[in-house]
Amino acid sequence: MATGALHRELAAIVGADAVLAGDTAPYGEDASHDRVGLAGVADAVVLPADAEQVRRVLAWCYAHGVAVVPRGGGTGLAGGAVPVRGGVVVALARLTRIRSLDGPLWRAEVEAGLRTAEVIRLARENGLLFPPNPGAVEQSQIGGNVATNAGGPRAFKYGVTGHWVTGLEVAVAPGELIRVGGARRKDVAGYDLRSLFVGSEGTLGIITSVWLRFVPAPAATSRLITFYPDAAAGCAAIEQLVGSGVVPAALEYADEGAVDIGRAAFPGGLAPAARFAVLIELDGSPDEVAVARAQTLEELAEGSVASVVAADEREGAQLWRWRDSLSASVTGVRGGRIGEDVVVPLDRLRDVIEQTVRIGARHGVQACSWGHAGDGNVHANFLVGVHDAQARSAASAAADELCDWAVAAGGSMTGEHGVGWLKRGRLERQLGAAGAGLHAAIKAAFDPRHLINPGKKE
Repeated sequence: MATGALHRELAAIVGADAVLAGDTAPYGEDASHDRVGLAGVADAVVLPADAEQVRRVLAWCYAHGVAVVPRGGGTGLAGGAVPVRGGVVVALARLTRIRSLDGPLWRAEVEAGLRTAEVIRLARENGLLFPPNPGAVEQSQIGGNVATNAGGPRAFKYGVTGHWVTGLEVAVAPGELIRVGGARRKDVAGYDLRSLFVGSEGTLGIITSVWLRFVPAPAATSRLITFYPDAAAGCAAIEQLVGSGVVPAALEYADEGAVDIGRAAFPGGLAPAARFAVLIELDGSPDEVAVARAQTLEELAEGSVASVVAADEREGAQLWRWRDSLSASVTGVRGGRIGEDVVVPLDRLRDVIEQTVRIGARHGVQACSWGHAGDGNVHANFLVGVHDAQARSAASAAADELCDWAVAAGGSMTGEHGVGWLKRGRLERQLGAAGAGLHAAIKAAFDPRHLINPGKKE
């Protein structure tokens, strides 16, 4: 269909002001563009005002054989929201209503375009906690977090986003709105369709609203960092802590390469012997936090060369800002980096950290990592120059090798960033032929014309 006719047809559904040219920024890319340069051009971009308009757009596209690419905040790192093969981008930024809020019952229903930070604020203002805290919460949208089953530092104690979803409203092919789950906390009727949509990366339908559960906000938190001379000592301490029964809200690490790069920015400076960092966040009642902090320091003491315990919330925020700044610091070494997200069983954490560096060296690329230690979730980084095509090719090969290594070690090629476009073709290597066949059959059952985010999560 000609572009003009396409735009007119879509404008009849959402209004002329809500239809944009396909090359309108930033709808041709997501956060993966800064790392690998991935971009695409849509045939059109639509910004529906409500779920009914989403349904009607999907119905029109399905009837006319036009691909649909759902888009949240565009903070994904796997290219899941990029219109690589054209089609209509359905941007959900206008779906921001809070449909219901039941503070005393610890629950809410919100539309998919509500920013994650607003969900966190909504819970906090009602004395509650929405624990998932993935990166870029000021830009990401809750629908996108659900579609990717986003994780983050607090996943060790509280789980990933899907753990907090009790129901969904979804526009599905050929153009229907369905509801699965809801405000209820238990439901074993039929297959678990809710869990199929969670983490589906927009390939089975377009999420338009989400039922969420909260918990009472903890009265106290405490943050601390312990340093070790190397990954061997640091990972041994992590296993010791987990085995002790202490359950931190967050249990993070930064390897020797990342610590060295970020050394100058650490508040108060670091001794040369401090080369591997273990970062902890504890929460609960004041008494619970005090007991857990003392036990944590005891369990982490062996092999430690230094510890910093935040005296208050301000100092705690400083420690976490240092951890968050590692990304920019590492990128600044050569001007760019290719990141990889893998997960392994906890007892293979040291192995994958060391393998990241070895694999990088084998491909001639400097490498380091940080991540969610308690989950065995490693964010590996291969440092490259922005315009160094040879280094980028080598780094991509290193990342691919690391994914295969993680799967062989009993892990997964992605812990929280998803498959998207950048990891297409790898699923069968992890699931095997039979598993990949079932995966494809599920896709075909929901999307027989393969028009909903085509080419992603394959």
